[in-house]
Amino acid sequence: MAVYQKIKKELETAIAEGIYQVGDRLPPEINLAKQFNVSRETIRSAIRLLEQAGKVVVRHGVGTFVVTPLPSLPNSLENLMSVTSMILHAGLEDGERREKLRSEVPTDEWKELLQLQQEEKVIIHERIRTANNEPIVFSKNVLSHHLVGNDILKKETIGSLFQYLKNECNIEINKASSEIVVPLHTDPNCQKLLIHPVTTVLLLKQIHYDQNNVPVLYSLDYFRNDIFKFFITRTKN
Repeated sequence: MAVYQKIKKELETAIAEGIYQVGDRLPPEINLAKQFNVSRETIRSAIRLLEQAGKVVVRHGVGTFVVTPLPSLPNSLENLMSVTSMILHAGLEDGERREKLRSEVPTDEWKELLQLQQEEKVIIHERIRTANNEPIVFSKNVLSHHLVGNDILKKETIGSLFQYLKNECNIEINKASSEIVVPLHTDPNCQKLLIHPVTTVLLLKQIHYDQNNVPVLYSLDYFRNDIFKFFITRTKN
């Protein structure tokens, strides 16, 4: 974890414990820099994270003030979460995972999105997630073969893909570029979830990047929209 992220967590703890209360102004940057023995730029980076989290507001020329945090919304698209975390956020118990792993020649789209080498193959990881004995999510993950290697193909089950990449490949997913799509009902992956007449499906197409902004994973996650609700908080510039 970077130093500015640790400082952000320490300031969050101070706010949670009431050392800094709603309406209070945080100490000036120069004072915080001395307190944590870091540069003022490091403090600014920590403050930016707090501001993005809705914990403080920066009034230029005046100071940084603690504010009432925004309410936590289920499956906020501002937060990068694994499908497992999304299922738990929806208040569901993660059920059976029917998984398939294979090596495949990439499409031109996958080559471009994952910046693949010539003639390089990809690893395809597919699975259906269930809750209450009903399918609720279908995921198709396309992974860069040269980054994750062959060992993944020997696994019967992966569990959390984010955790597998971190623990087995030393790859930590830090960010993703996401597109929200309403798939056609004729989409064969969509049809895996259409078990009730009222069922609708949302598709998240995402490019996941590691700590060095290298594209590692292209995911297509189909969610039953009668189960999952997605939100995003928008602010005025």
